[in-house]
Amino acid sequence: MKHRLKNSEPSAYVSIKLDGISTGTMVTMNHLSAEDPDDGSPLLPDAEEAATPTPVYHRQRGVIETDSKEFFLSGRENLVLSLVLLIGGYSAILIPAYLTLNKTANISDDYERPRDQVLLNRSASLLSEPCKPLWCLNHLKPLSFSAGLLDIPVFMRQDRPVSWDLSPPLGLQGSEENLALALASLPQPGLPPSLKREGGCKRCVVVGSGGVLHGSYLGSHIDQYDVIIRLNNAPVPGFERDAGTRTTIRLLYPEGAPHSAEEYKKTTMVALVVFKSLDLAWLTSVITKQPLSFWSKLWFWREVVDDIPLRAENFRILHPEIMHKTGQVLQKYAVKQGEMVPTLGASAVVMALQLCDQVSLAGFGYDMQHPEARLHYYEELRMDVMKAQVVHDISAEKLFLRDLVAAGAVTDLTGAL
Repeated sequence: MKHRLKNSEPSAYVSIKLDGISTGTMVTMNHLSAEDPDDGSPLLPDAEEAATPTPVYHRQRGVIETDSKEFFLSGRENLVLSLVLLIGGYSAILIPAYLTLNKTANISDDYERPRDQVLLNRSASLLSEPCKPLWCLNHLKPLSFSAGLLDIPVFMRQDRPVSWDLSPPLGLQGSEENLALALASLPQPGLPPSLKREGGCKRCVVVGSGGVLHGSYLGSHIDQYDVIIRLNNAPVPGFERDAGTRTTIRLLYPEGAPHSAEEYKKTTMVALVVFKSLDLAWLTSVITKQPLSFWSKLWFWREVVDDIPLRAENFRILHPEIMHKTGQVLQKYAVKQGEMVPTLGASAVVMALQLCDQVSLAGFGYDMQHPEARLHYYEELRMDVMKAQVVHDISAEKLFLRDLVAAGAVTDLTGAL
């Protein structure tokens, strides 16, 4: 198709290609207009009728550039625009912070509601009732494995030497020397008077580390129990709403001991679970303030603390029979046979059965059917990481704990068993 461009003086014809864009230069020609050659009507106004000059376009390699003077703002306009953007940005950040503090808090409170109000009410109802003596034992006896979970010694004592057939953690064979040194550093080994059954009816709660505890709002309930048992480095500060504030016994091994002194402020006792002979040497070092050698520290699979801010009388050594007897019961639920090493959680439940008349559990029950679920209440790890561990049989442990709950021997506060 051709159009004729009409100039006020000489006329010219320009060919225009419509089905593509040719490279080259298009220059504005003053006093030009275009007419359709068929009827002579103008396609473009004469230049005299146009009030605004036409910008120059350069088309090179598919890129269109305009005259830089018309594209860029002047220095004054740039300054004004920058100030407007700066003030606007600060306003967007600061004004909501000053004007809507209460609204933000209310929104947060509305969002962070108890995960299960029914369970929370059931927990409150349980605490409103008087403690029931020997409740656990009476409900444990009908179970087929009950005989293996009765009358197990809880803490090691100097006056009761034992001949060990198994090595740690199910026994202390080969660790006798380190055991003797550790017990010698303890002013009061064995069960303290405050934990003996003769001291009156007691309630225990074993606080697991499971993600199901997150959003439970059980913290104030947990603090009402007589004995509160926690595991390894499961934190308390910052998680009081769901996990409570006090700790009666913290079961741990050296690599699992909390590094922050804050974690021990409301802790009555630390009880060592021996997984290797060197763990006993670590306990002796912590109590006597005599540091371990550099060579000894190399044998721990992660860095261990050198100091725990508790007095020597606040340390104990868990009796290996707790682990051994728990493992034997778990064998009844396991697919594979052999010596079973239970988790600290399952062992803590069996320990609680020896100490208290009523036992409750909070934060127990790994939900392996939902790999995206939260693993621990205090971090963002997800459930699928548990597939990589091969030491413990968590499926057998869940069945074991379910039977305890079904029999009424223990109460599941978080409802995941």
